[in-house]
Amino acid sequence: MATTNDLKNGIVLKLDGGQLWSVVEFQHVKPGKGPAFVRTKLKHVLSGKVVDKTFNAGVKVETANVDKRGMQFSYKDGADFVFMDTETYDQIHISPETVGDAANYLLEGFDAVVAMYEGSPLYVELPASVELVIEYTEPGVQGDRSTGGSKPARLETGYEIGVPLFITTGEKVKVDTRSGEYLGRVNS
Repeated sequence: MATTNDLKNGIVLKLDGGQLWSVVEFQHVKPGKGPAFVRTKLKHVLSGKVVDKTFNAGVKVETANVDKRGMQFSYKDGADFVFMDTETYDQIHISPETVGDAANYLLEGFDAVVAMYEGSPLYVELPASVELVIEYTEPGVQGDRSTGGSKPARLETGYEIGVPLFITTGEKVKVDTRSGEYLGRVNS
């Protein structure tokens, strides 16, 4: 148990009959009249739905003990993704629903953070950006410049993103894992 005064970004709360909500942002408000309160933006851990919720200041809230572990993606076993704990070398199978959009950027050997609650994985968190090789994109033509349009390109993971016209097959690029946007070339 904690109070609303102890809230921090990333802390996971157990609300509404055991549902897990992660605190995305919070703000302590002390109006001129009336009692202080805490305005929060909460994200449902499993569904990803974001809601605004207001708590009175000092109210007790139940926190969930979510264990975030550094893990490495090993391989895909059927539909499941197999991750290895980098400390204990234990392997766990995680369903595609739990991995979510992170699957678009996973290669064997990639490091990720897996959030566990009571022994079961909740979600997979990747770094903000990853470096991947362009597996295929249409060749550029004379006159392509760094400003202007974009074209589709397939990454080595099989995921397709939009890249500037001058990017060629075989180049390494930096990709934002939150939005899937091209961030730039990687100079080897």
